Amino acid sequence: MRSIGQEFIHALSARGVDVIFGIPGVHTVELYRGLQGSSIRHVTPRHEQGAGFMADGYARVSGRPGVAFVITGPGLTNTFTAMGQARADSIPIIVVSSENPLNQLRRGKGLLHELPDQHGLASLIALQSCQIKSASDLQPAIEQCFETLTAQRPGPVHIEIPLDVTLNPMTHRRFPMRCPQSRRRKAK
Repeated sequence: MRSIGQEFIHALSARGVDVIFGIPGVHTVELYRGLQGSSIRHVTPRHEQGAGFMADGYARVSGRPGVAFVITGPGLTNTFTAMGQARADSIPIIVVSSENPLNQLRRGKGLLHELPDQHGLASLIALQSCQIKSASDLQPAIEQCFETLTAQRPGPVHIEIPLDVTLNPMTHRRFPMRCPQSRRRKAK
């Protein structure tokens, strides 16, 4: 049985994603394990901001959404410049970030790369930010993000997956169409 992190890669591949830009780290290991058995090519930049701009450039050239993988905290905040540019220029990019374990969120204990509200912060820049908290959230989050990229003025979307969630087994096979943890902002 695949983990949620591995199934996430499978779901992106099923949506036509063939390239992902990112820097592997301890917080994204399970996502990268999923790349091993997929046809998705991975490109490693020197910095997370580079991953964001590479996803932006890929989207501009290919006409398809660019995807960037980043780690928790500063990994995500380093992509905000690229996300802001993608929003201003209506470029469809998907930024996927890890997050600390669910039971450690918003406790202020200084856990590795902890931000007070990473999901809320990303939702200020992204057209939409979804947080995957369980296997049943995976498919709705991906569907909603891709729908956002095609149903309105394009721009950046964000998907956040806590570390403990990526390791959980994928137990659901049928999914509702809506992302319950979504924070959607109107394009300006």
